[in-house]
Amino acid sequence: MSAAAVSGRVDLPSLDWRAAQRAVTAAIEKAESLCIRVDAAVVDRSGNTLAFLRMPGAFLHSADLAVDKAFTAAGFGFPTAHWMQVFGDAEHLKIGLSARPRLVVLGGGLPVFDGDQCIAGIGVSGGSEAQDEACARAALDALYAPEE
Repeated sequence: MSAAAVSGRVDLPSLDWRAAQRAVTAAIEKAESLCIRVDAAVVDRSGNTLAFLRMPGAFLHSADLAVDKAFTAAGFGFPTAHWMQVFGDAEHLKIGLSARPRLVVLGGGLPVFDGDQCIAGIGVSGGSEAQDEACARAALDALYAPEE
């Protein structure tokens, strides 16, 4: 029997801080190429911030939005831009769920998967939804790229 089994501990896949830092750096580099200023965050599956970068001149509220987009993506396991499809025509869902603290229904949050398990979330805020999504996608690509 393994030590983990004896202690009752379950080892789940997680994201290393180095990978999280690589991801936010890639998001910021993408923002620079788009000539926008953003904040970028990576959180673990529990919503704890692993890495965060803020560009000088990014909107003040973008910092919290970036972290909360990552939190939302990690918690639900799908991109934050998909929330309106989830809501559909159900007004009670739009009103009720969007009023929840930290749940962000704007594009720019992407889940990070290890196989079929969501292990983290990436959030970017400061540009348009499409720009935030492009920066988050660059961060995700950096995570899945082979290390040099």
